[in-house]
Amino acid sequence: MKNQSRHAWLGWPGHLLLMVAAVFVLVSAAHAAGNDKKSGNPPTLSTSDFDYYLTGNAADQKPRAPDSQMTVLMGGGLDVDQAFVDMIRKAGGHGSDKIDVVVIRASGEDGYNDYLFAMDGVDSVETVVIKKHSGADNPKVISIIERADVLFIAGGDQWTYINQWSDTAVERTIKSVLLAKNVPIGGTSAGLAVLGAVDFSAQHDTITSPDALNNPYDLRLMLDNTFLETVPKLQNTIADAHLVSRDRMGRLVTFLARMVKDGISWRDARAIGVDEGTAVVIDGAIANVRSNAGGTGAAYFLKFPQDPGTSLVVEPRTPLEVSSIHVDKLTNAPRDRFQMDPWVMTGGTSYSLYVQRGVLYGPGSNPY
Repeated sequence: MKNQSRHAWLGWPGHLLLMVAAVFVLVSAAHAAGNDKKSGNPPTLSTSDFDYYLTGNAADQKPRAPDSQMTVLMGGGLDVDQAFVDMIRKAGGHGSDKIDVVVIRASGEDGYNDYLFAMDGVDSVETVVIKKHSGADNPKVISIIERADVLFIAGGDQWTYINQWSDTAVERTIKSVLLAKNVPIGGTSAGLAVLGAVDFSAQHDTITSPDALNNPYDLRLMLDNTFLETVPKLQNTIADAHLVSRDRMGRLVTFLARMVKDGISWRDARAIGVDEGTAVVIDGAIANVRSNAGGTGAAYFLKFPQDPGTSLVVEPRTPLEVSSIHVDKLTNAPRDRFQMDPWVMTGGTSYSLYVQRGVLYGPGSNPY
């Protein structure tokens, strides 16, 4: 169990954080990612700490490190082929130049191995299923992550990731390969949820938009600011997946309001929502939206347009009040792109949302 006192910044007294949820959010791999399909092959290596699956060449490829970082936020549902291609190319994989992809997860099997191994420039795909907390400090697991040229966090349960991987060698190694080697990283669904500097932890189950808007300090609305908080370009940022299909804009707005109430400057607090079958690819400081052929998904970049002051009411057992949230909506249209620093959109569509007595209002009757 991670040091619970580290959560105090986000507004809950320590004794509440010691409560154990009776039900965890479990998102099946098949629903979280359309290409995450088990092969039926046994693990290459199985221990009490982890299962390891290798597809391809066991020898370590050593491509030149990229000049800048790439982060992929995949919104769940059907995986976005082009986003994986972007990461592989960023790592140097193309044609005869090969790279090694590593997938880490806490449940499931080798669902991504065949799918990713078939892509151009991939020499091997290694999946590590970390079964328990001790596995996150296992030297074999760490050596596999250290060799990754592309690192991907599968869908599942983000509280398992936060609870079992925080303050372990796995977390330290992920940070190291990102910051020292510019290894491209991505995540889908729960894997996306843990990449922001602030995460919706799902420690006490998930929460719907109406419940979050009605009580921003509902016990289920637990935010964590300690796990993988140094991913480049996602400082002071929270991300959420399945945005439209699961009607999550209301809770994303509530997350953003909580972040400001609990200590992040309104100028700095940011949120990104991603539709299913859609990915945000942040290459250096520029973000583009990817989707598969015929895809209509979008990504949503939220922040406060001005100091909300007294117009921001974020209190326990009190419906949320927010005067204005600025939204930049991007699709995979050729002109749509987003500059992460400063927070500026080219192309796309901009609009405002507001919350009154716990009800979210947007353009017309549709807050998307």
